[in-house]
Amino acid sequence: MSTFEGVFVNDQWLQSQFTQVELRKLRTKFVSARNQSGTVTIQDLPPVLATLKPFNEVSSEEDVKNTLNDSYSNLAKELDFEGFLRVYLNLQSRASAKMGTSKTFRTTSSFVKSGTTLLRHSISETEKASYVSHINNYLGEDKFLKQFLPIDPATNALFDLAKDGVLLCKLINVAVPGTIDERAINTKKVLNPWERNENHTLCLNSAKAIGCTVVNIGTQDLVEGRPHLLLGLISQIVKIQLLATVDIKKTPELAAMVEDSKEAEELMGLAPEKVLLKWMNFQLKKAGYKKEVTNFSSDLKAYAHLLNVLAPEHGTTKTLETKDPTERAKLIIEQAEKLDCKRYVTSKDIVEGSTNLNLAFVAQIFQHRNGLTIDKAKASLTEMMTDDESTSREERCFRMWINSLGVETHVNNVWEDVRNGWVLLEVLDKLAPGSVIWKQASKPPIKMPFRKVENCNQVVRIGKELNFSLVNVAGDDIVSGNKKLIIAFLWQLMRFSMLQLLKNLRTHGQGKEITDADILQWANMKVKQSGKRQMDSFKDKRLSDGVFFLELLSAVKKRVVNWGLVTKGESEEDKKLNATYIISVARKLGCSIFLLPEDILEVNPKMILILTASIMYWSLLQKSKGDDEDGNAPEQEGNAPEQDGNAPEQEGSAPEEEGNVAIDEGDGLSEMQEKTTESENNNE
Repeated sequence: MSTFEGVFVNDQWLQSQFTQVELRKLRTKFVSARNQSGTVTIQDLPPVLATLKPFNEVSSEEDVKNTLNDSYSNLAKELDFEGFLRVYLNLQSRASAKMGTSKTFRTTSSFVKSGTTLLRHSISETEKASYVSHINNYLGEDKFLKQFLPIDPATNALFDLAKDGVLLCKLINVAVPGTIDERAINTKKVLNPWERNENHTLCLNSAKAIGCTVVNIGTQDLVEGRPHLLLGLISQIVKIQLLATVDIKKTPELAAMVEDSKEAEELMGLAPEKVLLKWMNFQLKKAGYKKEVTNFSSDLKAYAHLLNVLAPEHGTTKTLETKDPTERAKLIIEQAEKLDCKRYVTSKDIVEGSTNLNLAFVAQIFQHRNGLTIDKAKASLTEMMTDDESTSREERCFRMWINSLGVETHVNNVWEDVRNGWVLLEVLDKLAPGSVIWKQASKPPIKMPFRKVENCNQVVRIGKELNFSLVNVAGDDIVSGNKKLIIAFLWQLMRFSMLQLLKNLRTHGQGKEITDADILQWANMKVKQSGKRQMDSFKDKRLSDGVFFLELLSAVKKRVVNWGLVTKGESEEDKKLNATYIISVARKLGCSIFLLPEDILEVNPKMILILTASIMYWSLLQKSKGDDEDGNAPEQEGNAPEQDGNAPEQEGSAPEEEGNVAIDEGDGLSEMQEKTTESENNNE
């Protein structure tokens, strides 16, 4: 959860070379390069530039220094931020040339998390056309969007329509229904900058909550309609939709591919695309096809055999007999369409091996005809592997949170993926830099069990150093997959992250640690100012109607809640309406939260604490930037308050320079400075 001001430079061409997140990171590096006189010269840059990609992959600090010596005659020349960016681009072009010209450009690889390359961004027109078709199919009858649809794939209308944020929010709801309360979306033909920014903030925070990687995207990038970033985000959303059923919990028939509980556990730990490949090979083996398919490319024979075994009523030998690849691909698509599969690929896409579109094609086949059946024994196996509803919600919450941090390892299933300790070490290093002794850690794949124990022992050691409650907990408990202990550890990790963010905002305050009691009292004092009821604790059952949190959100930013949409919360249905609205309004404000409406309805004290702390952080951060009581920045023509709702790099570390704030009486915290942590255990 974060809120950011945009970073702008006068040279529009220079501005266009970077995303907002990239500009923020580079600005931080520029500030760190200042010498004792407070200026930055070219000769100050080698230590800073040598730590950045792609220089750190191909050059040492000495190499960077020599390149700068060759490029610039006056190394003592003072640089402003724009000058620094030009030096960076110049050096990057040399580094790209050194690595090979193919790395100079980035083609949007939509389904795969990719690194950031800053020179030229190109997009795949075939992928764009496919996603436009998807949007036209699924949103063509939407009450608001139908006035703008269908989109012509031959134009840039997709990127223009996405600039107000409505399309992306609606698309997220198509992928994971109910993620966004559509009452929170600003829908007008013409939106002002504030309303547009709120939609994009809601979009990015909601995208993170369903599993999208948005670490390189900010609201300003979406406002500008940057094609490569928009297409990348859209394709991730489409992927999540298409792979939603490729999960043993949602499609128990997948258990037909395993022999015992160990194989079932391994299957649950696989990414959906890996499960899809496993399913494809399982079916091909039935058809007598001996070659193993390892990726979604252009194996035309595999597609032909797959469709023949899944839909023998439409089977034909003509597909395999056809020698011309394009003609064979055309026949494959025609056969798939007989199963009512939507057209995501052209024959050219299949022949050329477009990974993303071929994945979409196979996922469509799986959705319409998976060809799996299971007996009673394997059906009971899947039942044993299924968590209760509460545990399943917590697993989802922690999985999405970890993936939002931008760590290298992607978590597909918390219970399986944390057992080797590696991803927990990555998270700890992100939240408490320098805490991990990497020389003592083993990176997956790990064959020797004792290496996993060593990793997890270090995890426990660091947890104890951070004052986590880990009595009688050892690394072996994580390796063995003790869900109760894993949940307890992850909860303390998430709480630590949130409290660190709040603590870092108070660098110039009285220096006391923020406690759970402080958060509770802050929220009560905010709501008390409007004369409304208080909450007794984070376990207060009255919170289930949602009214308190709507009052709190309104207290930190008056106009964010539309009270005409709020119910009294007297029936269960009304309570759920309020809960879904709360989550969307909080995300629209700038809170990166991962709870579900059920967490509010059931008053889950852990998630209630994180929700309250997130709202508190947003409120204090606005105050640190000099915004008014309503959370609005001082009025400047054409400027909207930036809330890009996205910056995992800030988790656990101090915000940029403007993020430090002295707490005054208006925050309701000055009188808490002497409070102790006596009530923390009651709220955990």
